[in-house]
Amino acid sequence: MLPPSIPKNDRLANIAILAVSAVVFAAVVLLKQVQVPVDPSFDVHIFARINAVINSLVSVLLVAGLVAVKNGRYLLHKRIMGTAILLSVVFLLSYIAHHLLSGDTKYGGEGAIRYVYFFILISHILLAAVILPFILYTSYRALVAEWHAHRRMAKLTWPVWFYVSVTGVVVYWMISPYYS
Repeated sequence: MLPPSIPKNDRLANIAILAVSAVVFAAVVLLKQVQVPVDPSFDVHIFARINAVINSLVSVLLVAGLVAVKNGRYLLHKRIMGTAILLSVVFLLSYIAHHLLSGDTKYGGEGAIRYVYFFILISHILLAAVILPFILYTSYRALVAEWHAHRRMAKLTWPVWFYVSVTGVVVYWMISPYYS
């Protein structure tokens, strides 16, 4: 196992994790209230394509990180998961930019596929809304080398994070034909 990367300070970590999670949640919720006007010639959906690519990369990194840790390659696992977190930050910035510039897109599919889309979308949104603090707490436990707590949390966090990243790409594939 690796040594701690940061000194343990649960009080400060709790404050930081809860603050970051609350700010991100509030920012995403407030996106519904704000739309920035943009030159009509600019393709605002470029950010949606970027988001799909980033989510795809995060999904691959999550699998690679799991394989690395299962093979005892802890430093590689740490680097891969750190990259996944950094890409998730880039995703968040791109997501905010996309929604500030484009607003909402209505799904135009009909029949059974419409129900499939909304099931995937709603489960994606709900899980995305709650996963951030779990990712941050799981990472914190690794950074302070509390391996038992890290492993226990990762067993719950990893599959939800993976589902959110994969379904983000699926939602993009399903909604992108309806971008105007």
